[in-house]
Amino acid sequence: MALPLPTSLSPSKVSSFKDCALAFRLSVIDRLPEPPSPHAAKGTLVHRALQLLMWEEEPADRTVDAARAKLERAVPEILDGEEYRALPWEPGQKDDFVADAAVLIENYFRLEDPTAVRVIGTELRMSVDLGSLRLSGIIDRLDLDADGGLVVTDYKTGRAPSANFEQSRLGGVHFYAFLCEQVLGRRPVRVQLLHLREPLAISTVPSDQSIRGMRLQTTAIWAAVEQACDREDFRPKPGRLCDYCAYHDLCPAVGGDLSRVGYRAGPAVVAVPVAS
Repeated sequence: MALPLPTSLSPSKVSSFKDCALAFRLSVIDRLPEPPSPHAAKGTLVHRALQLLMWEEEPADRTVDAARAKLERAVPEILDGEEYRALPWEPGQKDDFVADAAVLIENYFRLEDPTAVRVIGTELRMSVDLGSLRLSGIIDRLDLDADGGLVVTDYKTGRAPSANFEQSRLGGVHFYAFLCEQVLGRRPVRVQLLHLREPLAISTVPSDQSIRGMRLQTTAIWAAVEQACDREDFRPKPGRLCDYCAYHDLCPAVGGDLSRVGYRAGPAVVAVPVAS
């Protein structure tokens, strides 16, 4: 095989390959570093603050003030850590950044009552093998509902999708539902996305059809990745996501020079079957 296969697929890797096969290849296979972004830093910061709140505090103590204290504790841990310490800050920009993260934390309390949440795990890493493919992912939060059923919760700090893209965004949590079913032997009774910006909660119930569709789509994407590795054929897919891509200097679709990584690319997009 001309290019090495990735060791596993996660929801983010699946989305990356569907969005742009070339960006997937440069990130996942070549492992070219991407510069730290404020968007990713804010997501990491808010996730960490909510993890500390839900895991360390007793239900009755999960207050807004406690959440603000967790955010204050998470700021140096995340923003001064190895991954994000190189972020450039203009005067006052970092304070505005943290203040906006606090708004997202406070918005969380408009979506659910944390004192009623029965948390059994946060930032849970799960993996399962399907033939030559390993599926892996990290679940933001796993809860028990009033009847003892599993609930998967995923926090989102970016803008909520439009109605046209809502189901595609739920694909990631169906992925986690499948992992729970395989690893824990139980299918979650509900999966939910908590969009903290709006704020907005999107919830769905995993079914035989949704799990089967997720499995078929992931298997199809893995086959496309195998083919692309075998042919060294990961092609760019120009679109709105190009504005956020870190690989402009390498991407021929925007005038970059791909020869710098000794790679050739065809003129079209790698086709990825999508399950209905």
